[in-house]
Amino acid sequence: MPQKSSPKKKMSPAEQRELDVQIGFVEGLVRRDPGYVDALQLLGDNYTRRGRYNEGLEVDERLAQLEPQNALVFYNLACSYSLTDQFDRAVRALKKAIKLGYRDFNWLTKDPDLRKLRKHPSFQDIAETVRQLKNGQA
Repeated sequence: MPQKSSPKKKMSPAEQRELDVQIGFVEGLVRRDPGYVDALQLLGDNYTRRGRYNEGLEVDERLAQLEPQNALVFYNLACSYSLTDQFDRAVRALKKAIKLGYRDFNWLTKDPDLRKLRKHPSFQDIAETVRQLKNGQA
């Protein structure tokens, strides 16, 4: 399962249309099978790429219910919470991701989806947890 990808550059109108077509197709798949995890993951990523953060958050919350032991699902949920300025929830989701085994700490420090969260005071708990894990203390 890939990590969410933020819009890194402005999309051309043609790229936006293509992404909208992809979103429409995957939405149809999910309507037919609401538990189709792979389609939900793709849909959440596409919503985020399109800047539709609230819809991406809804998908990530559904994925967290379907995949409660998946560290990457909770990492992506933390990203969605960060993108929608829900920092306390983002910290809780990120802590759960780490508890479940998320260890890509290098990406965590530069993921653009978490940019606002890293500036928030509540991120210090995460930074301390990461330090402890890196030092073998947790």
